Amino acid sequence: MADHNVISRQLKGDRPPGKYAIAFIPITENLIMPQTIATVTPCVKPVEELTSVEISFYDHEIYCGTQLIATISYDDDLTQPWVVMVNDEEIHRANTFKRCHSYITWHYQRGTLPVQEETPAATTGNKIMVQIADECEQYGFEILDDGIYHQDVKLGEVGCTNGRWWVIRASSEHQQKVPCDSAADAVWSLSAEASGVSARVAKSGVSSGVIVRMQETSER
Repeated sequence: MADHNVISRQLKGDRPPGKYAIAFIPITENLIMPQTIATVTPCVKPVEELTSVEISFYDHEIYCGTQLIATISYDDDLTQPWVVMVNDEEIHRANTFKRCHSYITWHYQRGTLPVQEETPAATTGNKIMVQIADECEQYGFEILDDGIYHQDVKLGEVGCTNGRWWVIRASSEHQQKVPCDSAADAVWSLSAEASGVSARVAKSGVSSGVIVRMQETSER
């Protein structure tokens, strides 16, 4: 049954007051409620996958393509030793490298990460390793994945973070970074470690020779 409007009116004439007739009038028009269309604008911009370049265990550079966007370094804080740096300023700390990397990714995709200014090419990536390798070659040092070695003994580590050179000596009790003026200065500081290694090797050789001679004498 179609919808109707109900209209009532009082009849005149011989009908008693208070009596009414009801007329039904069909409604032919359809009422259309306005609809609101919601437009969702994504807040995350599509970007290239971020990559991490390991300068050393303590220092990493984060790139989007070929653009340096931040660095992650490690210091001596007991609870949150991993630090996110942009333009030589600390912007975040966490207890793991992964959390720092996630922080950079999240803010970079949303455009809320501070913009990293371009750094001199001589202080980034592989060129840092080239400078360290050149200096180590002069002393006959060997560079392995976990540091610089001499005669199979680890001397320490050398690196450069945000343009600042540092060295960590293997003999250091707390393994702290010591600031240096250059790659040459950092590698030179390990020469004392190398001298100690050579002295220990020489002493070990003399001791071994004495023991061998004593054994030969006793056999005779």
